[in-house]
Amino acid sequence: MAAKRSAGLLLFRRRDGETEVLLGHMGGPFWAKKDAAAWSLPKGELDPDEPPEAAARREFTEELGLPAPEGEYRELGEVKQSGKVVTAWAVEGDLDPADVVPGTFEMEWPPRSGRTQEFPEVDRAEWFTLDMAREKLVVGQRPFLDRLTALL
Repeated sequence: MAAKRSAGLLLFRRRDGETEVLLGHMGGPFWAKKDAAAWSLPKGELDPDEPPEAAARREFTEELGLPAPEGEYRELGEVKQSGKVVTAWAVEGDLDPADVVPGTFEMEWPPRSGRTQEFPEVDRAEWFTLDMAREKLVVGQRPFLDRLTALL
């Protein structure tokens, strides 16, 4: 069976001579009390026959409730993360994290309770310098930061 495929956008901006990236803290009870390695770029699974860049744009909108930014999309390649293959693009842009209205997902919680609860895809979004992002980002996605640096 083929690995699941996801696609996402790494939004970046330059502030005071330093590059910052926008990351989302993963929502739901598993991530609630975690910070280091608990953030992700906005991403999600591809629909059947969906081009990866289209999926990345769609997932940005679904996860953050904001339109995917216009601009030059620079391919960052693929990484393997938790049994998935994640493809990402970098795009320069800016947004106010206070404007984020995250999408939601449902899961059984507490486990084996038979109750389904709704949780935000991301419970907050923030801008981080590249050094800080290396601590916050899930390990499998960290190569995207190096690839972004090589493009700039």
